[in-house]
Amino acid sequence: MNEKQNIGALFDRIALKYDFLNHLLSLNVDRWWRKKAVKSLINKNLQSDVECLDVAIGTADLAIELARQLDMQHKTFIITGVDLSVEMMHIGQEKVRKCGLQNQISFMNESALEMPFKDNSFDVVTCAYGVRNFSDLNLGLKEMHRVLKPGGQLMILEFSYPKNKLIAWFYDLYFTHILPTIGRLFSKDKTAYSYLNRSVKNFVWGKEMCNILKTIGFSQVTYKPLTFGITTIYNATKDVVKV
Repeated sequence: MNEKQNIGALFDRIALKYDFLNHLLSLNVDRWWRKKAVKSLINKNLQSDVECLDVAIGTADLAIELARQLDMQHKTFIITGVDLSVEMMHIGQEKVRKCGLQNQISFMNESALEMPFKDNSFDVVTCAYGVRNFSDLNLGLKEMHRVLKPGGQLMILEFSYPKNKLIAWFYDLYFTHILPTIGRLFSKDKTAYSYLNRSVKNFVWGKEMCNILKTIGFSQVTYKPLTFGITTIYNATKDVVKV
């Protein structure tokens, strides 16, 4: 079976160590990436009552950061998260409960490729480190576009590759050898962190990703590389239909 078709089971196996390894392997920089990504949304002059969808919510780090920044802006909000991994969401639900956000953040075990929401349902759609795991990238992005309200905002945070050749060489060395070894050591899973390496290497980023978003129908598509280009924020808007 294609790895991406069994992605829920893969993340179920590493759920208990996922957050720990995320912070360890990124030297805690992943927390800053999420803050920057959410800030790129908050700066879009969102209305006072915001309905959000977090695709591939996982252990809810992005959803919690989104809730924190929306609250700082005195917004009223609801965040719905979807994910294929039940075990990841169990951890996310406990974190949400500890933050006192259980009335604002909810979880659904659903596929991003066929979401059970009506057209034009959400003001904001987010996805952090999830789109590269879609078995059909175009279909997943089309679903995000479908459920966004006209004028709604999309934010994707995803791994990418540095343009600088020297940094790219070290990055590739780290992703190919060091990261899978540490991942296997702590997670006790022989395949998950090798999959992470392959999924990043085989994915699109930068202008190519922007072109795909434009083809899907998004406008005002921008991208911002972070930390030498090893991760990238993508922002886009669903056009308001003119009559």
